[in-house]
Amino acid sequence: MPPTKKHRSTSLIGVAVLVVAVFVLGLNVGNGRITLPWHHKGPSSNLPSRLDYNSVNQVYQSLKDNYDGKLSAQQLEDGLKHGLAAATKDPYTNYFNAQEAKEFDEEISNTFSGVGAQLGQDSKGNLEVIAPIAGTPADKAGLKSKDLIAEINGESTNGMSVDDAVSKIRGKAGTKVKLSVIRDKSQSLTFVITRENITVPSVKSKILDGNIGYIQITNFAPDTTEAASKAVEQFKQANVKGIILDMRNNPGGLLDSAVNVSSLWLPNGKNILKEKTGNTVVKSYEASGDNPAKGIPTVVLINSGSASASEITAGALRDNKAAYLIGEKSYGKGVVQQLIDFGDGSKLKVTVASWYRPNGQNINKKGVNPDQTVKMSADEVKAGNDPQLQAAQDYLSKIR
Repeated sequence: MPPTKKHRSTSLIGVAVLVVAVFVLGLNVGNGRITLPWHHKGPSSNLPSRLDYNSVNQVYQSLKDNYDGKLSAQQLEDGLKHGLAAATKDPYTNYFNAQEAKEFDEEISNTFSGVGAQLGQDSKGNLEVIAPIAGTPADKAGLKSKDLIAEINGESTNGMSVDDAVSKIRGKAGTKVKLSVIRDKSQSLTFVITRENITVPSVKSKILDGNIGYIQITNFAPDTTEAASKAVEQFKQANVKGIILDMRNNPGGLLDSAVNVSSLWLPNGKNILKEKTGNTVVKSYEASGDNPAKGIPTVVLINSGSASASEITAGALRDNKAAYLIGEKSYGKGVVQQLIDFGDGSKLKVTVASWYRPNGQNINKKGVNPDQTVKMSADEVKAGNDPQLQAAQDYLSKIR
């Protein structure tokens, strides 16, 4: 999602989405998308230059001669391509046919028709809600981060890929989807959610009591850099005492946006992240710009729904001593995907690298730990209380 360069090959950090396959059930989630100037040659380069399709043709002929149903050549070709990607057993590596790629591009634009939640996989391969997007049908219905989706419209999700689940949950505005959910490994819940056309601004900001600037980034999208920059400039003009950067339930998005947001706080040249293939650093991202928020005391709020690009930003500010983290451990997505456009509308999203914090850590399946852990119960949410935000305000109010 971002001021991103237009190339036939684009990379993604992902959701999101282990564990996360960066997808939103309507909104892309993140996965921090980036552009890589290099052509990746990874561990799979020892594969043969071409596959032997004799056995594939045997299966094709058997289907052609025996299957009692309707099939098209396009269906079979798409099935082969989906299967090649699925053979990696990597939830981040996916083939999109032209229609699926179109939907993926719509997600990047931050405008979509769906329920508004990011879907990933837990360590056991179960379909999992990474985070509902604030104000969307999923959020209003009561879906929560870490909910496991057991059924979609009565169909079991056992063995179902994230992409298949996304396609089943998405649909025209005004139609309904039924989700059977397992919460906290014990509670069975059913949600019937009406899909909507949703446009989500990625940044909201205001000045709180005590002259504390508050900026909420819900995902890293094309509009994030400009909106966040304007908010920080307004805070600077107001001479705020401190800034709260709220990235709770932010499933991620464009890497360029995460780098640009981090650069609002960090001096030129400070490391934000490194990408590695194996033990080799293939790209390093440093801060650039005039860092208008430099020196302003800052608290970053994170929770289990903070993934991908939001983890990049939180880790970069924390490791460079530009912010104090409050909340709960983040989701844990530390891998990079490259998006390859085949020219006919179809695309391949393939994992090519891992990313590392300035402190040298890869957070995949580990997350980013806050400096101060503050939990928020379901009862507090229902009551409209926000102990994490209050903890941030208390921390900044004590700074002289």
